[in-house]
Amino acid sequence: MFEPLYTAAEMRAAEAGHDVDELMHRAGQAVADEALRRFPAARSFGAVCGKGANGGDGRIALEALRRAGRKAEEGLEGDVLIDALFGTGFHGEPRPDAAALIERMNGAGVPILAVDLPSGVDASTGEAAGAAVRATVTVTMHGRKVGLAVGPGSFLSGAVVVADIGLEARDTEHRLVGREVLSLVRGKRPQDNKYSAGSVLVVGGSPGLTGALCLAAEAAFRADAGYVAVAAPTESLPIVEARLLEVVKRPLDQALEAAEKADALAIGPGLGRGAERRQLVRRLLEEADLPAVVDADALFGLEPFERSAATVLTPHAGELARLLGEQSSWVDAHRLEAARRCAHRFGCICVLKGHDTLIAAPAQGVLVSDLGPPTLAVAGTGDVLTGVVAAFLAKGLEARIAAAAAVTACSAAARLGPARGLVASDVIAKLPEALGPV
Repeated sequence: MFEPLYTAAEMRAAEAGHDVDELMHRAGQAVADEALRRFPAARSFGAVCGKGANGGDGRIALEALRRAGRKAEEGLEGDVLIDALFGTGFHGEPRPDAAALIERMNGAGVPILAVDLPSGVDASTGEAAGAAVRATVTVTMHGRKVGLAVGPGSFLSGAVVVADIGLEARDTEHRLVGREVLSLVRGKRPQDNKYSAGSVLVVGGSPGLTGALCLAAEAAFRADAGYVAVAAPTESLPIVEARLLEVVKRPLDQALEAAEKADALAIGPGLGRGAERRQLVRRLLEEADLPAVVDADALFGLEPFERSAATVLTPHAGELARLLGEQSSWVDAHRLEAARRCAHRFGCICVLKGHDTLIAAPAQGVLVSDLGPPTLAVAGTGDVLTGVVAAFLAKGLEARIAAAAAVTACSAAARLGPARGLVASDVIAKLPEALGPV
């Protein structure tokens, strides 16, 4: 359900007490085996090897490749290059001579196999402060590193292969979310009625933005909520009425009253950003003692708040940058730090959306979900996620798990949809299939 993601310190602890030479031999052989398997037509291999253990792994791999009848030498000549320059201990920015080597590898025009992780990527954060190898495949030892799952490192790693080198699994601070998390989402029980199956209120839908509200409400129903209501501006209600048959509609000024029948709130889809709307968000968060997911317009101008019920924020990089007073480029470069800062600042769950979606909670490790296909990069899928999180909160799931399960459900639904031209409604339609049988 949750795969360990290792930091550099956690890998050092896992290796402590083991014969270093034996570990290097196993690692080097694993690299050679994968190189031969993945590139069977390659007759020659070059390798850029550093001075540390990572370089030792690369040299042992070259020896194994030579025994297999391939030409294999240190240098930048070969049908395939092996990147064994830096290992898990690297952090910061490569020195100019190392950066030049990295750029030469990237410019060689041949596949690159990285040993443990692409050189230039921080194993503990995924950050790449300077030049970094763009690998075709990465053979990582014992377990995935945080830097292989979190961007920008995740975008530089290519296919990731985990090699068993004889170490025991250990608990790690950060973990990768598997599809098995969906088993924690309960289905409807024989004794349930529409309210006990999970009641959701979605607040938003200003004129011109009613689609966001409708997507979130429909997603909550398809995520198996039993009752869904929406609160929207009066002038939007006729449009919402025409689109949503099963949903109860209330005017926006009755949102607090409508929340009395809900088990969870979804605030923000198409809400609008004026001062009156920001005040409503504040009142809902402070006066409605319900789990809440806050997204889209409700994140605009949001300040720290106090509430006893669980809260989930679901920003993309631009929204999170505004919440933290940073640039979106900074968030992209420091995704792990940004998500954790948000969780600490607001005392809530922060879901930083992206291919590597991060679920951060105060004083806890980060959950990483990398199951989402590129097709999810389309307008409206964030509103769908909001509705699914709200449905899972309404079913009583702990907020961190509800968020992880919702991200997983949306990812699985998207994979069941079209490979091109996916729209948010396609994800909603596939949610029941993605959730599977009860």
